[in-house]
Amino acid sequence: MKKTLYSLMLSDEVVAEIDRLAHRMGTNRSNLINQILAEHVDLVTPERRINDIFSAMEQLIAPSRELVPFFAPNNLTMSLKSSLEYKYRPTVKYEVELYRGDSDYLGELTVIFRTQSRALIQSMTEFFRIWKSIEDAHLRPMMDEGAPRYALYDGKFIRSIALPRRDCTSDELAGVISEYIKLFDSMMKGYLSGRLDARDVEACYFSQLRRADILI
Repeated sequence: MKKTLYSLMLSDEVVAEIDRLAHRMGTNRSNLINQILAEHVDLVTPERRINDIFSAMEQLIAPSRELVPFFAPNNLTMSLKSSLEYKYRPTVKYEVELYRGDSDYLGELTVIFRTQSRALIQSMTEFFRIWKSIEDAHLRPMMDEGAPRYALYDGKFIRSIALPRRDCTSDELAGVISEYIKLFDSMMKGYLSGRLDARDVEACYFSQLRRADILI
């Protein structure tokens, strides 16, 4: 959504209250005023849509014992924490960033892990590569252009979130992103614990993909 600079005459008292409220909400004066005016005229801004998606994701994921969501309103990023089934219960953090618009992708998912265990780092790296190869084999042929991109750094795995082929509601996007993260988390834990091998992960992924009507 394009933004243009406008000059407005506002009272000092109003601006002071806006600034205090913006500070509490973790945003700035311009964004808050834009949000207030958009709500007044019933216009859904990209920021409001992202807020709605994250709010719905929080409600969908909160009942789970596997993932703990952390969401601050008016933020473009949502975090989720998960404990691995490993010796000292190391944690993995998922960060979902959604773009305001004017992008070829809806956003990106970042998986962040911190561990000193070489064995765990090697196993997680293996899983990330297996996951990418599975999606290359099954998801990419169904998406043509706009298929996910991947990056793997020290302690970080990044996957772009593709734009769905059709317009989706905030609840629909919240549902498909939540289900994707839950599947990824479940498969990763199963692989790291030794309960699942690469073929098991691929079978579970393919089974869920066949039922999906929204691809990201």
